[in-house]
Amino acid sequence: MKLTGLRFSLSFEWFGVSSPFDPACRLVTSPFFSPLVLGALRLLLAVYSLVTTITVLVFESVRYHDSNSFLTYFTDLSYIGLVAYFWASSTQTIVFALRGQKAYPLQSWPRILQLLHVFLYTTITVFPIIVTVVFWAILASSSTFSTHYSAWSNVSQHAMNSSFALFEILLTDAGPSPWSHITPCFILLACYLGVAYITRATQGFYTYSFLDPSTEHGLLAAYIIGIAVGYSIIFMIVKGICTLRCRLVSRCGWDSSEPVPSEALDEWEHIDVEQPKESTGSEA
Repeated sequence: MKLTGLRFSLSFEWFGVSSPFDPACRLVTSPFFSPLVLGALRLLLAVYSLVTTITVLVFESVRYHDSNSFLTYFTDLSYIGLVAYFWASSTQTIVFALRGQKAYPLQSWPRILQLLHVFLYTTITVFPIIVTVVFWAILASSSTFSTHYSAWSNVSQHAMNSSFALFEILLTDAGPSPWSHITPCFILLACYLGVAYITRATQGFYTYSFLDPSTEHGLLAAYIIGIAVGYSIIFMIVKGICTLRCRLVSRCGWDSSEPVPSEALDEWEHIDVEQPKESTGSEA
């Protein structure tokens, strides 16, 4: 689009939303699995992550009467992102497989939804790794495995979350995310600081102890800067791994994705109806 005669740089294409969208169907294919198997695996992860989220919410509501703080933790917010992504991606992948691997619904949806999907992909390949590193490096304690529930929930939310991310990074054709995603996702991460301090003001506690300036003092700034630097490093590492995977897959001839004709993108929406033949003089 144009602004005062100049092309506005923040276009959909700049954020990785091409037109037509994902013509090679990389978001729904894998070099190692058929689309149907990939869709089933994503659905399995979607079900597990949803069950985990519901179980944690219900247990903490009943046992600790702590449901009001559920959405104040970055762990829970990023895990909900995993739930959303795997339900969305599994649905798209299964439809792609069942419709003859011609196209999938997201390709013909509004571009804003396509943009949100690729942003979601970027967050679920970066944020879970940050959660895992920060938890096991700073927050883990003797109570982490003190009970069966604590052990299961911490492994599910602070270890398996990164394995879910690695599944998408290593075993699918998706990615790498464009460099233009690094700033919006960083802003999203930075906004969590606002949530943490709003929680302190409204509920009287810090979601993470290292955010408390009264105890951490100068270390607070170091923690914040460290997480910001860590985010940038993880983003670059993930992007690099995806790039290397794409090159390796292409070099070894494992690439299962292939361009789809643009006329096939809307085919999933329509039911083929046999047209009646035109009558001729010989047909009486």
